[in-house]
Amino acid sequence: MTFMDLEDPRYAYMFGFLQADGHLAQGAGQKGRLTVEISYRDIGILEEFRRLTPYNSTISERTRTTNFSESHRSAIWTLCSLEARTTLAEAGLPYGRKSTRIKPPRVPFSRPDYLRGVIDADGSVGYTGQGFPFVSLTTASTAIGAYLCHYAKKVTGAERLIARNARDGIYNILYAKEAAQALGAHLYYPGCLSLERKRAAADSLGAWVRPAGMRAAHTQRRWKEWEDRRLLELNDSTAAAEELGRTKRSCHLRLWRLRTGKVPMQTDSR
Repeated sequence: MTFMDLEDPRYAYMFGFLQADGHLAQGAGQKGRLTVEISYRDIGILEEFRRLTPYNSTISERTRTTNFSESHRSAIWTLCSLEARTTLAEAGLPYGRKSTRIKPPRVPFSRPDYLRGVIDADGSVGYTGQGFPFVSLTTASTAIGAYLCHYAKKVTGAERLIARNARDGIYNILYAKEAAQALGAHLYYPGCLSLERKRAAADSLGAWVRPAGMRAAHTQRRWKEWEDRRLLELNDSTAAAEELGRTKRSCHLRLWRLRTGKVPMQTDSR
């Protein structure tokens, strides 16, 4: 096997995880190290990383006080090899602070495995307080957030438009109910490398059934350039609704927005 061949599902997953949860530090001269610190309950994934890495590395543990626990136990994987660090940096793992700078690889890579690594490190899988299945990602990277939305739309049909929250400038991307079921089943396929607890959570999502009477979520249909043009030509919400296969309310609102400049004319093609 070739270290960090991102077309290999195991390395694609590992790289996504490292981008989200790893830290590449550069020391004097050629010195430096890669470290990953996670909860001790997930130490198994670090053991897999060490097994996949053909360079000397170590796993240690420590217990410390955090905001959430007076005795938080964590596991730390450390890799010092210059050759390994160079390979990771060239693949797209930056030295130093990286949360806003990481982005999907520019070389061919196994997409579902890469995204599963990112979500295992910086996302959540499970059920909401209301009992609905969900898959979510919290990230500071515009490129990562946009890529997840682009990829998940192909898998689930659900469209997400990312926006940073006002409090801390972070993207919080959420898929729920059937979209979460589809995305979870796609990313966490049988036998994949992943955190065991998140794979188990993803497996459990398939058991949810939409309650009788619960209205299905509406997927927004985006306006196209030719629709905007025809709507303005007709200048009649009722006629436009019949011709375009949309609701009268939707056409009326779109016409008002176009006339008042609230939205620009679309530039996409048919």
